[in-house]
Amino acid sequence: MSGRQGEGTGEGRVWFVTGTSSGFGREIARAVIAHGDRVVATARDVAAVEDLVALAPGRVRAVALDVTDDASIRRAVAEAETGFGRIDVLVNNAGAGLLGAFEELSDSELRRNFETNLFGAMAVTRAVLPVMRHQRAGRIVQMSSVIGVIAGPGGTAYAGTKFALEGMSEALAAEVAHLGIRVTIVEPGPFRTDFGGRSLRWGTPMEDYAELMGPARAALEASHGSQSGDPYRGAEAIIAAVGLEEPPLRLPLGAEAFAWIRAHLRARLEQLDAVEEIGADTAFR
Repeated sequence: MSGRQGEGTGEGRVWFVTGTSSGFGREIARAVIAHGDRVVATARDVAAVEDLVALAPGRVRAVALDVTDDASIRRAVAEAETGFGRIDVLVNNAGAGLLGAFEELSDSELRRNFETNLFGAMAVTRAVLPVMRHQRAGRIVQMSSVIGVIAGPGGTAYAGTKFALEGMSEALAAEVAHLGIRVTIVEPGPFRTDFGGRSLRWGTPMEDYAELMGPARAALEASHGSQSGDPYRGAEAIIAAVGLEEPPLRLPLGAEAFAWIRAHLRARLEQLDAVEEIGADTAFR
């Protein structure tokens, strides 16, 4: 993608963004509109995104989408193609938070979280890829998290979905590069969205984990609404990365994310060196 796809039409690129009713999805849509591009703003309830259409009626389409429903995905992608003729950028943003110790989470809760955060993103990507292959151009933005790099207590569900999304996306990037399609994995740190509020669910507390999970939950809930990250500025960073001739495979967002990931990777190298004597010499003799 050299410059702006869609240039020459005077209408800018076409973005297909999932989960635009709140949080990062909404701010990405707002920033895309301000940037002069076109956007398919999707949500399960289109009434929640009609105000985005009002910002630029000729450049914004509100489309119903449930990322866990294949028929809904097909209809939304078809509507995007019918309305704008192409899809230049896919942003897989729709997701849900689920925290708690592994034993505190039911199998149905875990599966539901994977259905939305991982399989939903995969299904939307699968539906959009033929469009981008035909164009021989496109950008896929996968909204992961710093928790997709660093897992800690309480993160078995959410980190599991994001680690899997990152692995899938890294392999996908290698598979589609020759088709002119680029993949960027976005890894936000703490941002002022609904993640720590109404969008977050917790497992059923168990006494044996209370001493570990109680303070962690209290700290996260106390920080809600005061996180340092501005999601609109994060959206602008995503737009800047997408516009590069060779966008990055990974884009951490926020100073905290860069510091935490850097420290984590250094620790991983130290751990690698520490076990090399045990694990490396395993060849046939």
